Amino acid sequence: MRRVKLSFVPGFEVEFSDRDRGVQQVLEWAERGTRFPIVVFGPEGCGKTAWLKQAVELLRERGYEVVYVNPLQKEYLVHTDAKEVAKALAEAAFKVSGVGAELAYAAFNAARELVRLKKRKVAVLVDDAFQAIGLGKEAAFYVKSLLGLIEYPPESYERIVAVAATSEGLSRREIGRHRWATLTPMWNMGRKGFEELYEKVPRPKPDVEEVWWWTGGNPWMLAQLYEARWGVDVVVRGIALSKELTADFVSEWRKWLEVAVEDPDSLWGAGAPEELLRELVARNLIVYNVYDRDPWFWVDEPPPERDLELGIGKHVAWQTPLHREAVRRAVEEAR
Repeated sequence: MRRVKLSFVPGFEVEFSDRDRGVQQVLEWAERGTRFPIVVFGPEGCGKTAWLKQAVELLRERGYEVVYVNPLQKEYLVHTDAKEVAKALAEAAFKVSGVGAELAYAAFNAARELVRLKKRKVAVLVDDAFQAIGLGKEAAFYVKSLLGLIEYPPESYERIVAVAATSEGLSRREIGRHRWATLTPMWNMGRKGFEELYEKVPRPKPDVEEVWWWTGGNPWMLAQLYEARWGVDVVVRGIALSKELTADFVSEWRKWLEVAVEDPDSLWGAGAPEELLRELVARNLIVYNVYDRDPWFWVDEPPPERDLELGIGKHVAWQTPLHREAVRRAVEEAR
């Protein structure tokens, strides 16, 4: 397997690391196709994009015509000998404006055209799909379109692999209402893989134990710390600003936030207000209703059953320890 190179921070690339089970799952899909579209969700920056880009290479090596798009980044990859399809996707990417919803739909159209052209094995991979399309019914209808391609193709085919990835927890509820996709979570990197990535980061740097404790294995948070010259305070303040942890927000929900930073499962089964839960999920601060830890339900390895040092409960988890710390400090500063 050729490992793809990925941008870690501007001017510094790393090879795809770890995710051995996640790679094996892609190989299994390549062998049989996906009966339903796979919708992968998980913490921001947990490595979904890196895994999808490695999946592009894996599927290409196994004879698939592959279409990959990231609408938010206006990015696309296409591996096909159908020049007209590649040209149409390139033109769509060039014309993209706003959040890039057109590129997500162009990826679907490209995959459908490849099937119409009697390509036997076709893969369509859409990254950060629902931020571009919309988190509600638009997301569900897009997934239904992918299912329609699998179930009612314009021509017969051998296999189709359809995967969409999102960090948006709110879209999980809308898509989960229907039986149009297989919802599959991905968590931050495990300790072994994270240490492999950490070793590639230039020195000087803090001890791996300290970095693990702050990031919880999230590669994007590792990059944020590196860019901030390992200034935890800088990164925490940045999270607080981007998530709008204002004094008014904290004051309204102080009682619940104070207990949640100690144990996120305090938000489960104890009457936590639905409005607060929706806000925490929408702001990508927590993952609510964490799946059973049986690896069958996960892309790659599941998180531990419970690890309060990392902010992981059985049913509710902070996206990273840094997210929890941002909320903790916001609560303290609002007193």
